[in-house]
Amino acid sequence: MRIVIAGGHGQIALRLERLLAARGDEAAGIIRNPGQSDDLRAVGAEPVVLDLESATVEEVAEVLRGADAAVFAAGAGPNSGTARKDTVDRGAAVLFADAAERAGVRRYVVVSSMGADPDHAGDEVFDVYLRAKGEADADVRSRAALDWTILRPGMLTNDAGTGQVLLAASTGRGPVPRDDVAAALVELLDTPATAGLTLELISGNVPLAVAVKDIAGN
Repeated sequence: MRIVIAGGHGQIALRLERLLAARGDEAAGIIRNPGQSDDLRAVGAEPVVLDLESATVEEVAEVLRGADAAVFAAGAGPNSGTARKDTVDRGAAVLFADAAERAGVRRYVVVSSMGADPDHAGDEVFDVYLRAKGEADADVRSRAALDWTILRPGMLTNDAGTGQVLLAASTGRGPVPRDDVAAALVELLDTPATAGLTLELISGNVPLAVAVKDIAGN
């Protein structure tokens, strides 16, 4: 498969790219900073330099054409202000979905956030972030032209992945290693029957492949 990943230098994205490349898939990561290109090449991914805050739909669609799936894993980052929560966490996600539709890429997987809600109240930066992610998720869920899956991980850690998770429409709060989030994305990409699901992910006691098969069967 050829998978195009928005936010290609993110911590989860780099892990995902490494997993995809290791099994022989083509992973292309969209990055804004050309200085990050070598990091993507080091994990076996193709760097694509494009700023999703200023690119046109057609420019992004050109990158997506011929891909088997698109993964939105971009984020403004923890040190960004409220303005970039809107332009990246919401705006870039909508742009990427528009481009996927234009390029004819149906499979669309989103890395969202637990607690994302377009009606989330509050004015702190994290409140604005959860609202922006919720608005982006709502936009994606409205699109009949996309076979979307939205993954909402719990508190992200850099602990080694265990491959043991709890994956459900609602899991409750909990931590999850970034390794396991990346591995879950691979399983979701391989399981088209998860299209149309919004899922929460935390560490648990069910093997990841089993958890995805179980949720796809519901």
